[in-house]
Order: sequence, then C-alpha cells, then structure tokens
Amino acid sequence: MEGVNKLIDFAIKHRCIEGRILCPCVKCKFRYWLYKFDVKEHLICDGIVPGYVHWIWHGEGGSLDTSSSTPNVVSTNVQIENPEVNIIHDAFPHILHGINEPSTSQQTLLGDGVLPREDSEDSKIFYELLKDGNQELYEGCNKYSKLSFLLKLYHIKCLGGISNKAMSMIFELLKDAFEQARLPDSFYEAKKTINRLSLNYVSIHACPNDCMLYWGDDKATETCKVCHTSRWKQPNGKNGGDVRCGRKFKKKPSKVLRYFPLKPRLQRLFMSSKTAEYMRWHAMDINKDGLMRHPRDSESWKRFNEVHVEFTADPRNVRLGLAADGFNPFGHQSSTHSTWPVILIPYNLPPWICMKQTSFILSMIIPGKKMPGNDIDIYMQPLIKELNELWSFGIETFDASQGQFFKLHAALMWTISDFPGLGNLSGWNTHTGLACPSYNFDFLPNRLPHNRKWCFMGHRRFLGSSRRYRHHNSKFDGTKDLRSPPKMLSGSDVLNQLADINITFGKNLEMTEKGKRSRVRRVEDGDTQQWKKRNQKII
Repeated sequence: MEGVNKLIDFAIKHRCIEGRILCPCVKCKFRYWLYKFDVKEHLICDGIVPGYVHWIWHGEGGSLDTSSSTPNVVSTNVQIENPEVNIIHDAFPHILHGINEPSTSQQTLLGDGVLPREDSEDSKIFYELLKDGNQELYEGCNKYSKLSFLLKLYHIKCLGGISNKAMSMIFELLKDAFEQARLPDSFYEAKKTINRLSLNYVSIHACPNDCMLYWGDDKATETCKVCHTSRWKQPNGKNGGDVRCGRKFKKKPSKVLRYFPLKPRLQRLFMSSKTAEYMRWHAMDINKDGLMRHPRDSESWKRFNEVHVEFTADPRNVRLGLAADGFNPFGHQSSTHSTWPVILIPYNLPPWICMKQTSFILSMIIPGKKMPGNDIDIYMQPLIKELNELWSFGIETFDASQGQFFKLHAALMWTISDFPGLGNLSGWNTHTGLACPSYNFDFLPNRLPHNRKWCFMGHRRFLGSSRRYRHHNSKFDGTKDLRSPPKMLSGSDVLNQLADINITFGKNLEMTEKGKRSRVRRVEDGDTQQWKKRNQKII
C-alpha cells in the first residue's frame, strides 16, 4: 500500500493531465488515463506491470538503462500497447524521458534526471496529443480514440487519393450524423492535429526556366536574376503580373520545389530504440566470410573509414546514398510530364531493412513538366547546405536505445541513377563517344558504320597481361589490345579537369528569326564539351 500511494502521489505531481494519470496495472498496460482512485484500485486488485521499477511514464527522470548497476533500475521491455501513444512518445523522446532538449546554442550533452519545462511549446503539444490519444471517440467507445480515428481517416485519404475538398465534405457529414463524436469541425482542423506528429516539408519557389531558387537572400525577389522571368503566374496561365480585367488575383508561383528537411528525419531514426540499435549494425555486425552483401563490405567504405577517422569513431553517424529519376505522375496518359523525386537511403541499416520503402527518406520533389536536366543542381542547393552543416557541425540528437543526446553527423557516399541521370547529377556528358565515366578521356571512341551509334570496346584492357584474348584481333575489332587498364581518378583529378568550366544554369530562351523561343547553351569559349557544369557551391 505504501508503494502504491508513493507511485500515485509522484505521478500526480509530475505527469497528471486533468486529474488523471496513466494506469500501470497488468490489464491497462499504460493505455488509459484514469483518476487516482481507479488507478489505486487496479494496482491493488490486478498488480503492476512486471519490471516497471523506473517510473519513466510517470515523471521519473532518465531512461531504462539496461547496463546500469544501480539496483533500482532493471532491464525491462515495458511497451505501451496503444500505437498512437507510442507514436507520440517517439516524436517527443526528450519529454518522455524527462530530459530537456538542448538548444542549438548550448552545444553540450545533458545528463539524465532533468525534468522538462512544463511551459515549453513541445511540452504543451505533447500533453495535448496525449489527451487526444487517450480520449474516447465517443462515450463508451473502446476501439478508437480521437487521435486514432483521425489517423485512420487520413491514411484512407492518402491511399485512396481523396482530395481535400472531399475530405472536408466527409467531416461535415460525420459531424452532422454523429453529434456525440469528438471530431474536429473541418478537415483543416484535423490536419493541424496530425501535423504535430508528422515531418513537414518546405515550399521553395523556383524560376520556371530552372535558373534560380527564391530562397535565402533571394526569398523576396520578384523576377529571375538570370532570365528576368516573373516569379508569378498570370490568371491566364502565363508568367507575369497578377491583375486581369481590373480584378486582383492571389499570386501563384510559376514553379514550386517541395523540400523535406533532412535533419529532423535523421533525428527521427533514433527516436525508436529498435531502429536506433539497427543504425549501429554496420559497425557491430561481423562479416565472417568476407563476401560483399552490403556497402560496408566495399573498398570505398573501408577507404572512407581510414581517411575520416573522427567521423567513423561514432557508428551512429549516418552514411547516405542518393537516388534521383523522373517519372510521369499521370500514368500512361498522352500528357508529357516529368517530375523528379530525390530519395536518400541510410546505409547504416542492415541490407534487409535499408532497401525497404519504409526506410527511404524523400528529400525533395522537383516539379515538371520538363525535366531539370543539367540544371538539377539549382534544386539540390537546400540539400547540399544541410549536408555541409551535418558534416561540419552535426546536430544534437536523442538516442532512444541509450537514453542520451549525441552529436549526429552525416555523409553522402554515393549517387544511384541510370546513365542519363548520371549525366544530370555529375555533369559528365553521357551522349558522346567518351560517355563511359570509368575511362574518362583515356578512350578511343568507336562509331558503328551503319546505324551511327557509339560502340564501347576496349574491355580487354581489364584482363591480365598474359591473357590470349588480348592478342585476338579477328574476334574483336581487328586489332590487338595491349594497353593497361585506365587510371582510377581521384577527386583531385576530377577537380583539375573542372578548373576551366564556367556555365550559367537555367534554360536561356531567346527569340529566333521565326518567332520561336529556343534554348541557348551558356558555355564560355574554350570550355570542354565533355564536362557540362561545375557548381562552385556543391564542390
């Protein structure tokens, strides 16, 4: 009885919402918020969840440290069976564990045992979401809470492709038919509640000719600094002003980049204790047979570890791959449209997890209807900025598996694309006789005489010097190939080749004699045509 009263009094003081606390009995298992008299009755009659000695759900600071030698903290796998409450706890780990999230100016790690600021914005959102997650949809409803019902509806909207207008009509119907249900008044109010759990994106206006982004110092600019095209659409669909027939219209941007910030998404990977443990798999798991089953078994990964020792010291630092390609979002319709998503893959995870769709991180959606082509670097600027900051400074992140904050860094290891996409990302021209990036300029182009297509021979160079195929001329192109393999270029070699490249991004459209607009390539005289760009910011 003394222990029960002590737990209830402690929870009322530190984790009480409208006079109720989470019930830790064997039957409730932290799913319901009850008054203290009901909690006391449940604990006496049914008993407490086994292993719940450290009261993290009721305001006791710190985390469940399985390696601690303190007798009062034991190893436990206490889990709340309410999935909506689990989502809330994953989104606010610093409040759940009673740890203040450090500000960006502190740059120091905080220890356990510090109670959260009750007046902080995160604390208010956390308790409001917990209230919605434990509030019955209507009196006597044990199947759905207010929050779970909203999440189910929003999931159906996403899977079914239902418009916002249709969802607003559905909410009006439900509100009118079930007056006793605790539903928001509109879909707009429902989205405000759900957005507190989600990871939002940033809309960045772009020049319709892919010349620049309206962000940073250019956020308030009205016209493109390169092609002088207006930032806005006219009501008739053309670029220009916003006044028609004396009426004023709301300004609509000609092109919008949807960018999904990387830092909070990497932090979210460590908010689940299970996922946080998997993020160290690449360093903890031992490759027993020496076969390559994961990028961590490759020579480039091992070479990276040798060069960047400080980054490798913490296995939680994230290594990313970037994939980009275009697709037509309108299926097989006759309309021509190319939208380009850019996706990041965290290679810290084991191979059976990292290539699942649920592990992919959507970084940005580059709008169509024309592909960005060589100008894709314009849209990559926000991502490159975040990657530079993550590499140089890192970000304070909470590791749920160890119950502590650490400085998270990240590095982009590879890009993944088809051959045309490789040309767009790297700037290497993949449409000529020197298209192979492995050979670089050390190659003799061959063109088939009848169909005029490029033919890439010379693969005998990679064979051993004593192989007989090197001397067979009749079976190949009529010549012997005794050359050594091409040199593997370093980053410095590539930068030396790019030293004289000078190009302005954007589709420079000028009027021709026939009155049509054609693109003019912006390359200075003397520049090589094999490298198409050199972006100073990215390099």
